[in-house]
Formats: sequence, structure tokens, C-alpha cells
Amino acid sequence: MIREAFHLLGQTEDFLWGYIGFPIVVLLGIYLSWKSRCVQLRRFPAIFRNFVSAFSRQEGDSPTALHPIRAFFASIGGSLGIGNVVCVAAAVKLGGPGTIVWIWMTAIIGALIKYSEVYIGMSRRRVGPDGNSRGGPMYFLKDAFGVSWPATLFCLLICMYSVEIYQFGVVASVTSQAMGVSKWVSASALLLIIVLVERGGFRRIGLIASILVPCVVAIYVAMGSYVLLANLERLPAVFMDIIHSAFTARAAEGGFVGSTCLLAMSHGVRRGCYSSDIGVGYASIIHSASSATTPAKQASLLIFEVFMDTFFVCTMSVLLVLVTGTWTEDIDSLLLVQASLGKYFPHMDIFMPFFLSLLGYSVIITYFSTGMYTMRYLFPGWGPRLYYVYAVAAFLTFSFVENGQAISIMSFVGFFLLVLNAAGIWKLRHTVSFDMAQEDHPMSAAAPEIAAS
Repeated sequence: MIREAFHLLGQTEDFLWGYIGFPIVVLLGIYLSWKSRCVQLRRFPAIFRNFVSAFSRQEGDSPTALHPIRAFFASIGGSLGIGNVVCVAAAVKLGGPGTIVWIWMTAIIGALIKYSEVYIGMSRRRVGPDGNSRGGPMYFLKDAFGVSWPATLFCLLICMYSVEIYQFGVVASVTSQAMGVSKWVSASALLLIIVLVERGGFRRIGLIASILVPCVVAIYVAMGSYVLLANLERLPAVFMDIIHSAFTARAAEGGFVGSTCLLAMSHGVRRGCYSSDIGVGYASIIHSASSATTPAKQASLLIFEVFMDTFFVCTMSVLLVLVTGTWTEDIDSLLLVQASLGKYFPHMDIFMPFFLSLLGYSVIITYFSTGMYTMRYLFPGWGPRLYYVYAVAAFLTFSFVENGQAISIMSFVGFFLLVLNAAGIWKLRHTVSFDMAQEDHPMSAAAPEIAAS
């Protein structure tokens, strides 16, 4: 019965992303690219310089506000996770090598969706009683539609999405296997350190992510580059296969699937959105809590974030499984990259569980804090306690389901978040500026942090 229900959910997810989610991302992304004259490509050197300068930027007066660069790392800590290694490799196994083309396209045009989401959230944020700024879709959706229910719906959806059951399940599984302990033990220990870290809010998340993210990215890219250099002569053929397969949807499972490239496009777009968290809305919440006072400059960091997330980590994962041929082998999707690296490095059965645990933990704590923040917005009094109960139940329950079932639920909820946030961005599209040299934007007057009342 449960298996049939998840099969139906998977079919529904395929339909929603293939026929609704894909057009939304493409059309909105193309519109924003046209409106900005492809600022994500045209001004990328300036965006990179802005990223470098953010390390020394001093903005805002509140000592408890999130520093702009800490906001960047907290945000990328939520998107750069197991999905960049495992999910994109699984997408290639299902949709063929050409899936990465659509992941690239999603990143290029989706970066401006994420930019707009953060820009609007920051330009419409409020100052709370504690002197800190608050913003995000729960505020700008209310402004966009003039009613409260879209903001309330967003809060409920992001609270569900912020309990990252897929990443939690993977981390609990790999640590259980690596340490030789029961999954109940690994899941309970992971849950404990999530709760302890969350109590420090976005400031502590930003500090942890600013240490974890650079280290894991550097190690992964270095190891992957070694494998690619060892197979340098195969890369031209791999890239030709990628381009060809993008329009024929050749999958490892089932040979040539269908008569069009819809499968590759669908898997590419949905995994691109999941790996870069395009249209989810959590980045707008985090960056709105920063001390930055220039929305365009702070939002431009999201373009660099998506670039780093997709063209460094996701692309490396795909090239590894393609150049080593593991994508065609009968290997569990969770182990594809591990098997690829294992052909050149020893002890990958020890290293990869540790590596995936660090990536997954960064995502889990970022989203958990976002969900807690949102629940406090909805129900300032008893909301956090309710969220703890829900999170513990969901984490422990989904630790024992198949990874594919967990990712289907995340993707299903992510679709509705995308639709809701895209509608808000479209309604407020004329308020988005792509001028990164703009003056500081004044925040809205102080307002209570209650949306549902």
C-alpha cells in the first residue's frame, strides 16, 4: 500500500515538474535574463569582486545581525549538500548524460530567480523590536497579493521542506554503516547535535558553514580534478556524449527512453532546482537577516553561490561518474561517486560517509533553523515546540524509508514552493533592480513579526 502511494507520488511529481515546474523556471528565468540583459553572465567579474569585497564589508549597526559573508555561507550551506553529489548522479543514471546540460541551463537562468527572491525579500524587510531586520517570502508575498493566505501557505510549506528528511536519512544511513551501529543510534545522535547547533540561530549556522563549505569543496574538487586529469583523453568524448544525450534522453536504466528529451530536461530542471534551492525561499529569509543594507550587492552573492554550487560541485559529480563509466554499472545511486573515486583513491568506503555526513549536516542545520524561524513567525508562543515535535517524528520516521521516496516528498513540496515564490516574484518583478552600484536601500518601518493574524 505504502509503495503504491509513493509510486503515485512519483508519477505526480514527474507530471508537475515536467509540464508545470519546467516551464515556470525556464520562462521566468528567461524573462529576468532579458530584463537584466543577462547580468549573471555580463557582470560576472563584478559579481566575483563583490563576493571578495564582502569579506571585509562592514554594514549595519546591530551587533547581533548576521554579517553579509556569514549570510552567504549560511545560505550556500543549505544548498551545497548531498544532492550535489548523489542526486545529480542519480539524475544522470535516469535521464542520461545530457541531464547535466539542463542542470547548467537551470543554474544560469535560475540564478536570477534566486537573486530576485533575495532582492525583493531584503527591500521589503522589517525591523523587529530587537532591532534586527526580518524578511523573506512571508513578507513580500503578503505585499504582492494584498492578502495573508499566500504568506501563511509559504510558511507551512517551508516548515515541511525545512525538515530535510532526504539528507537526514542519507547521513543516518552512511554513519550507521561506517560506524557499525544501529540506525536508531546514528539517527538519535544526529538529531541531538542538530538541536544543539540550532539554538545559536543563523549566526552560529553561518560560522559553521563558513568553515565547513570551503574545506569540503576544496577537497572534493581537488580529488575530482585528479581523476579527470587521469582520464584527460576521455573528456572530449564525454562532452560529446553530454551534448548528444541532452536531446535524445539516453539513460543508463532502460536504454533510450521516450522519443524526446523531456526526461533529461525534467530530471535536469528538478535536480538543478533542488541542488541550488531555486525558488524555495529560504535564502531570502537568511539574507534578509543580514546587516547588509544594499539589496542588489547582497543578492548578487546568490549568483556566485549558484555558480559555485552547480559548475564546481554538481558538474564534478557528473563528470566523475561519466568519465569512469560507473553511471552504466549496476550500482546504487548513493554509491556512484564513491565507486568513481574508489578507482583512484583508497578507503573511499570510509572517506565518503564522512564527507557526505559533513555536506548533509550543513544542509540539515541550515534548513532546520529556517523552519524554526518561520514557525516562530507563524506562532511566536508555542510554534517552536510544535516544530520540534514534528521534526523529531519526521526525521526518525523517514530514516527508515528508501532514499528515492524521501527525495520525491522533498521535490513535491519544493514544486509548490517554486510556484508560490515565482508568482510573488512575477507580481513584484518591476521592483527588482539589477544595478549593483545602487545606493543603500532603506528598510521598511518597524512591523510586528506576525503574518497569520
